[in-house]
Amino acid sequence: MTTNSDPQELAKFGDLAHRWWDPDGEFRPLHQINPLRLDWIDGFARLSGKTVVDVGCGGGILAESMALRGAQVLGIDLSVKPLKVAQLHALEAAVSGLSYREVAVEALAAERPGGFDVVSCMEMLEHVPDPSSVVQACFTLVKPGGWVFFSTINRNAKAFLMAIVGAEHVLKLLPKGTHEYARFIRPSELTRWAREAGLEPMQFKGMEYNPLTRRYRLSADTSVNYLLACQRPA
Repeated sequence: MTTNSDPQELAKFGDLAHRWWDPDGEFRPLHQINPLRLDWIDGFARLSGKTVVDVGCGGGILAESMALRGAQVLGIDLSVKPLKVAQLHALEAAVSGLSYREVAVEALAAERPGGFDVVSCMEMLEHVPDPSSVVQACFTLVKPGGWVFFSTINRNAKAFLMAIVGAEHVLKLLPKGTHEYARFIRPSELTRWAREAGLEPMQFKGMEYNPLTRRYRLSADTSVNYLLACQRPA
């Protein structure tokens, strides 16, 4: 199986892995948006007691928080350094119900079809060569009636200005080069991939950043960052 990954993208996040849990460092936006996306996921899936796989888990910010909500969580990634950081942080924080694996989502889907109540894939699709393959694998992993959650960035002029020029160059919320505009994904594209895979799109939510208050909020505006909740028909 050819791995659906970009070595440059894996190296980019690997080089910053030691900073993953610094709430004031390069991954500060992930720390700030995590309570929003965690509550949004929990509102649909009721995480307590559920089996969850977090695809592209990185250093484990979301995976760990879902485990603390009572889920049995497996975090997967292909970047080794962030995985080691995630494992160490979970060990130091004595978080139960949480494990990590270096494995591609397509490989795990072949190994454990229908193995999870919930699949999350956040801020990952825009970093892989074939995002539709990831969407298909997420469908395969989730049980009938289960939930799949995505988040990514829209592809339009506003998203380029906000997510790259603004976030990386002006406000310096993210390291330069974090995102590549050509890999951004329109909601219509993600919806099509989800439906082609067999998922039923249920809700879009936008995520907005206010540079004056330095706070994020969920909204109806999907023009830049957005989330999509899908369900696999029972």
